[in-house]
Amino acid sequence: MRILGLDPGSRRTGVGIIDGEKLVHAETLKLGEGPMPERLGRIFSELRRLIADYRPEVAAVETVFMSRNAQSAIKLGQARGAAICAAVEAGLEVHEYAPTAIKQAIVGRGRAGKEQVQHMIRAILKLDFDPGEDAHDALAAALCHHHTAQTASRLPPGVVLR
Repeated sequence: MRILGLDPGSRRTGVGIIDGEKLVHAETLKLGEGPMPERLGRIFSELRRLIADYRPEVAAVETVFMSRNAQSAIKLGQARGAAICAAVEAGLEVHEYAPTAIKQAIVGRGRAGKEQVQHMIRAILKLDFDPGEDAHDALAAALCHHHTAQTASRLPPGVVLR
């Protein structure tokens, strides 16, 4: 299954596309300092282009964390909205995962550090390069969905993962 992982942000948006445990594409969209509506439009249009080019079947994104800074939380929410809308408009089902669920799926511990998660992503995907922090986070969301979907496919009919 080809999965689009997303790590939306108002200045940088991480994108990771995998097919099983094989890397297809990873990049960080650098959005700059322009007006917020322009940055949101760029997230939407760039993701539409990447979806058309790479044809993922589903998308995975980390759920919103609580921020002490309301302005930052609003900007993050707007970036997530633009990214999710691009995926939904392309007909992708979007799956959201808590940060602890992503870490659990990748490292085996929900409280794992960022370095541990990045190390495991490079090992699982057999990467010989560093795709960058934002792309790592996007790849982590995609791998979490891959592992969750694998587990769900082994369950008897009628049993649902929550």
